[in-house]
Amino acid sequence: METFEPMIHEDSFPGHESVLDPHPDWTPRYPGSGRLEGKVALIAGCDSGIGRAVAALYAREGADVAIVAPFEHDDAQQTLKIVMIEGRRAIVIAGDLGNETFCEQAAAQTVESLGRLDILVNYAGEPHPDEPARGIDGARLLGTAQAEIRGMALMAQAARPHLGPGTAIINCTAATHHGSGALPDDEAKEGAITAFTHSLSEALVADGIRVNAVAPGPLWTPPNAFRAPGGDSPKGDEVTPMGRPGQPNEVAPAFLFLACEDSSYMSGQILRPNGGTIVSG
Repeated sequence: METFEPMIHEDSFPGHESVLDPHPDWTPRYPGSGRLEGKVALIAGCDSGIGRAVAALYAREGADVAIVAPFEHDDAQQTLKIVMIEGRRAIVIAGDLGNETFCEQAAAQTVESLGRLDILVNYAGEPHPDEPARGIDGARLLGTAQAEIRGMALMAQAARPHLGPGTAIINCTAATHHGSGALPDDEAKEGAITAFTHSLSEALVADGIRVNAVAPGPLWTPPNAFRAPGGDSPKGDEVTPMGRPGQPNEVAPAFLFLACEDSSYMSGQILRPNGGTIVSG
């Protein structure tokens, strides 16, 4: 298979989970109940943090997992081992999600290696705090749009021929999609992901493919930790009404709910595990 180089360097975002202290808590909290038995999930764009927690929970619930990441570094390999310890099959596919050919080959490789494709989790995260308006970096905005919005659209397009009735696409946006004033670049991007989720749901729901999204609040994961001064967790009372950032395993169950039959009557919706922040609209 052709090799595709990533658009960003490995020493930039999102960073390595393995160097965070304390380590994020990705471990599933409960025994599995077979809600994804026999399913195959492709998790695109995240090999640690939320992606690791989702992969671990999906595996515990019976799914085999393909991990598509920009780099096949230690985080990706650790996530692969976690899935296999749960008794499920797993593969890592490294490459550029902004490349249409790579996305097509990643979806095809998932089906070839694991036999089918039932769940696509579209994730990418690279928050950049800015001064409102004056701090907007046009080049960076285009770069994150290429890496995330374009990547999500290309991955959904690549997965579509392999998805049938009863399958699911779950996009990951963020609490900033409703606008906070502190992250104008990021808020524009997350708002676009929300609109993309609504539009894709309308396009695919008649084919039995459900499209939803999860919009987490601040989490103790590499993107959030590395943007904080010194890599420390932000002050609790400045983060959420609960007074702390969340852990990946507090968000992963939202991805499980949207992937399994428990959410069979939901499409075009946004779930918000955000530590108590009230979002209207």
